[in-house]
Parts: sequence; C-alpha cells; structure tokens
Amino acid sequence: MDLFSRSEKEMEEAARPLAERMRPKTLEAFVGQTHLLGKESLLRTAIEEDRLFSVIFWGPPGSGKTTLARIMASETKSHFETFSAVLSGVREIRAVIDEAGAQRHYHQKKTVLFVDEIHRFNKAQQDAFLPHVESGLITLIGATTENPSFEVISPLLSRARVMVLQPFSDEELSLILRRAISDKERGLGALSLEIEPNALEHIIWTADGDARAVLNNLEAAASLVKETDAGDRKITRAVAEAALQRKALQYDKHGEEHYNLISAFHKSLRGSDPDAAL
Repeated sequence: MDLFSRSEKEMEEAARPLAERMRPKTLEAFVGQTHLLGKESLLRTAIEEDRLFSVIFWGPPGSGKTTLARIMASETKSHFETFSAVLSGVREIRAVIDEAGAQRHYHQKKTVLFVDEIHRFNKAQQDAFLPHVESGLITLIGATTENPSFEVISPLLSRARVMVLQPFSDEELSLILRRAISDKERGLGALSLEIEPNALEHIIWTADGDARAVLNNLEAAASLVKETDAGDRKITRAVAEAALQRKALQYDKHGEEHYNLISAFHKSLRGSDPDAAL
C-alpha cells in the first residue's frame, strides 16, 4: 500500500461515526446480552463449535443485532452477506443465493446472510429464502425491531430460532463509553478526554439502553469540549446537556411500542396518579 492509499484509508476511517468504529469484532469484546451469550449458552456454543443455525434477532435499536451477526460470521470464518429489506427484492436474493453456491463450491465456505429489517419483506420475498435455509446453503440471520410473530411468515419462523435482545443496562453502557474514551486507535483516546460522573450519567440516560445512541451522544459531547488553560479537556454535565437536549420515547404507530406505551399510560392512571400519563 502506497502513502496516498494509506492516507486515504486513514481519512475514511476517521470519517466513520464513533459507533461504527467501536463496533466489537469478537465475542470477547461484545458487551451485554449475557442471557444469549453466557458460558455454555446455546448461541455461544453454536458459535464456538461452528454449528450455526438460522436465527431472528428481535430487539430495540442499538441492542447489538448487526454486530452479533457479523461476529457470528467472523468467528466461524463464514462468508458474510448483508442484505437490506428496504433496498432489495427477489432479484437481489437470487444473486446472493448464487454467490452462496459459488462460495461453497469453490472455497468450501458457509454463507451467513444477514437481513436487516426483515419485517419489511413481503410474503413472496420471505418465501424466496425458505428452500435455501432448509437445504443449509445459507444461514439466515434476520434482525427486526418488530414482533416476529406478526411480521415474519410462519414457515420461516419454524426454520429459525427467535432470540430476544434486551436494551443495554446502565453499567454496560458505562463500560462501552469508557472503552471509547480510552481507545486511541478507534475511539477518542487521542483527545485525552475526561468525563465528569454526572455527565456520564446524563449521556447514558439519554441513550435509553441504545449502544449506538450512547456512542453518538459521546461523540456529540466531545465535539463541544474546549481545552482549558491548564490543557484539560473535560466533558462536563453542562457540555453533555448542550450537546444532547432531551431523549424521546420509542414509539411506532402500528407496532409493539404503540401498545407498550398505551399500556404504561393506562397503568399509571390506574395507580391513582392522573399526572403520570401527561
């Protein structure tokens, strides 16, 4: 690689959002979801023993669905194909299937096909996966924020396990933040930042369990930090509040969160607190 190519690559890397740069690449680096990845758990054992199965990851935004799919492919040295239900159709599915066949025939490699927002596929598009999942040509990993029972066809659900990812805890988000602050290669370590405890708490609170959001919040706050006369660079509570404003409740008009939010309002009123739902 020549000097110009290396410089261009470094510029491209620096331009990527912090959340993308800090994406874990191994099981050991992955934080959280211990109910799925704990020692001797079904999923962890399948990854470590290279016995992957098709799975639908159901969880809120920023819970690690895409990252976990990439790790599953990487740890098993599988060919990884990513597919967006928003941008692709049956023709693109056929192209991916052809590539999976070539990978198996010429390179003896398995193919992990990651389908983001699988709930956006219609029935015909989902049907196109069935024979190839059943034959083992592809290991399908779907990601959805919607209840798969409502959005994914029954034949596909019967061929894949549904695994629920939870929002990250405050402790897990704190660990993710501190890694990003100290990492000099991929994170913000080169800036020698300090962060006040109450600023850390505020950044975590506004993220609402979302790892991508917490790193975006940190990056926004870091962009406002000014170096003091003493040479310190500190994220204070005031800086965090100026960068982040307020968090919004998750709400999807036709999906699961609609009913969760309505249920919360009803329960608060039944608890004799008329102001709680306002």
